[in-house]
Amino acid sequence: MKKISFLLCAAVFTLISCGKTANQEQCATNNETKRQPVITVAFVNIDTLLSQYNLAKISNEKLIKKQEDARLKINSQTRQLQNEMQEFQRKFDNNAFLSRERAESEYARLQKKEVELQQLDRTLTQELLQEQQTLTQQLRDSIDAAITDINKEGKYELIISTSSVNDNVLFAKKQYDITNEVLESLNNRYHK
Repeated sequence: MKKISFLLCAAVFTLISCGKTANQEQCATNNETKRQPVITVAFVNIDTLLSQYNLAKISNEKLIKKQEDARLKINSQTRQLQNEMQEFQRKFDNNAFLSRERAESEYARLQKKEVELQQLDRTLTQELLQEQQTLTQQLRDSIDAAITDINKEGKYELIISTSSVNDNVLFAKKQYDITNEVLESLNNRYHK
């Protein structure tokens, strides 16, 4: 019984693997038809685009300038408020206010100014975030348009991105890198 099972398994294995039989050519033909079609893949390095695409560089510089200006404005007003609070505390400690109502009024004014400063900080931060989102969407649209133009003949079936922040590509041959082609297209479009 063991001998029959062994022979049966051997026969099945031989048929499946298309051993040295007359069916070897047929097996090779079947394997070729079962192969998956070749997919043409390319990748684009987003870090390179962001550092060398003229629109991205100029927009990033403008955004950084706005951030610096906003931070400077907040810091300046914060220092001014701190000075006023220190002056209030000095006057309060020296009984320099003519009345308790005058001291309370000045304290309320300083508290209101602090709340307004916090609101200004939130508003400026929100405006910068919105501008950054708009810029990100504009860059994404530009990159998508450039890639669509480059691939208008359907040369690539899959185009992926790499970056230092979100890099899922563990290995790719340099020949599949179309970053420079996309960058050239983006900069040509920007200068028009």
